[in-house]
This record gives sequence, C-alpha cells and structure tokens, in this order.
Amino acid sequence: MQAAAKFWDGAAQKYAKSPISDMQAYEYTLGRTRSYLKKTDVVMELGCGTVSTAIQLSDAVAEMVATDVSAGMLEVGRERVNEADAKNIRLVQATPESAPEGPFDVVLAHNLIHLLEDGDSAVAEVAKRVKSGGLFISKTPCLSENMKSFKFRLLKTAVPLMQFFGKAPFVRFFSITELERSITDAGFRIIESGNFPADPPSRYLVARKL
Repeated sequence: MQAAAKFWDGAAQKYAKSPISDMQAYEYTLGRTRSYLKKTDVVMELGCGTVSTAIQLSDAVAEMVATDVSAGMLEVGRERVNEADAKNIRLVQATPESAPEGPFDVVLAHNLIHLLEDGDSAVAEVAKRVKSGGLFISKTPCLSENMKSFKFRLLKTAVPLMQFFGKAPFVRFFSITELERSITDAGFRIIESGNFPADPPSRYLVARKL
C-alpha cells in the first residue's frame, strides 16, 4: 500500500483538475446511490480520492467518513470540504484493512476495487464494517471484459509499460462474474446492478449484508 500511496500522492493535484470522463454515468450512479441513503445513516467511503463524491452525498446522511490511502488526495479533499462547509464529513487516511470499524449503515467504494492487489480481502473487510442489513455500494471497472472502444483496448495493452515507468498505478483485470462472486462470497446479496458506462463496463452494484 505504500507504493499506492506514493503514486496517488504524486497524482493528486493533476487528478483533482481532471474532468470526470463520463459525467452522465457519474451523475446517474450518484443519484442511484443517493436513493438508498437516509438522513440517519452513518456512511463510510473507501478510496474517496479528493472527496468529491462524499461532498455530493453528505447532505443525505448524518455522518460521512471519507477514507483514502493517499495523504495528498485527502489534502485536496480537505480544502474542498472546507469550501463546501460540509461539517458532517470526517477524513481518515486508511486502507480498507485499517479503516474505522464502524459498524456503518452503508459503505461506498467507487472506482477502487480494481486498484487493490487483494480485492477479495478488501471486500471481506467491508463486510466486517457493514451492519447486518446494511449496504455496500460499489462501482468498479471490469477490465477483462471485451471492450469495443479502440482507445481503451490500446490503453489496456499499454498499462504494464506505464506501470514500469511509474505512470500508472497497480490495476487488476477481472470480469463482472468474478467481481460479483467476490461480493456474494463475503456475505452480501446483490439487489441492484448495471454498467455505467457500458464500455469499458464499470459495474455498479448495490449489495445488502445478510
């Protein structure tokens, strides 16, 4: 995780300035996530990055704990939280394994699982932190699925070379089936799913802890 923290620390400022690649898909899944939240919920987001999503959803919950492995990302996020005057957001530097234990009503992980070397272990840690009957809401690019876009197929082949030169983080390639099996094996039942965007498929999942 030290390597991941170092990479994202270095990328934080550029990441903060980068536009969302598919705003329509982002806003749709943000709305779907909001529909599951209650004003009394205590929610944790893993891999919060520069805290944009946590800020967007903070008015829908009682408390939002936003965690990330990168101090650089959280530094940018802290500025954004102050600008938004989002007083119910607490920032914590942590991995999924060292994140606050909760238990939480909802745990979020958007665009995170494919960046973890042991995603199955991370999902198991999520399960420990979600209340019985609570929700795990995630969105994950499944990069071993077939891609129609030439741009993304080219990027997929270039990732190892980019990683060698420190220009890309660790990325795990898995299928939708593998992702969903990991989540159900951890003790969740999937209650909503979809690909937003569809190419490459970024799998949006809402799963309830049994």
